[in-house]
Amino acid sequence: MGLYLCIFDGEEEIDGVEVGSYADFNFFRDAVVAAVEGGQRGSRCPTLVNHHDSDGEWLPDAALQLIGELDLIAAVFSEEPPLELDSLWKKKVATAVGLVPKNLLDCFFDIDGEPLLGRLRGLAEQSVKKKVPILFQ
Repeated sequence: MGLYLCIFDGEEEIDGVEVGSYADFNFFRDAVVAAVEGGQRGSRCPTLVNHHDSDGEWLPDAALQLIGELDLIAAVFSEEPPLELDSLWKKKVATAVGLVPKNLLDCFFDIDGEPLLGRLRGLAEQSVKKKVPILFQ
């Protein structure tokens, strides 16, 4: 089962990010805990790592906090060495789009091969701008 994060304006979907599986999202958050938080879960990125991954939403105020956390993660991940891609779909997408990770930041992308942190940041920015929550589906 995959995780889809999205925002709606009324009945109209504004944007969404297909993250991959719940395991992929947890692998991402575990990397944040290891690289950014020094193993102290929620110490620097509580909005991202403490949210239950299978249900709920981030309200616009939380999305604003998430933007700062994503910027911190991007800065740290860009200085960390890459990890081996952890799933077959990631390996296939990386090959299809010609991606060879140079750092940890490059190891995380959505199912279309777009950088995950950039996609999540864009979703959070729209949530804040339009004052709508990011939904977990």
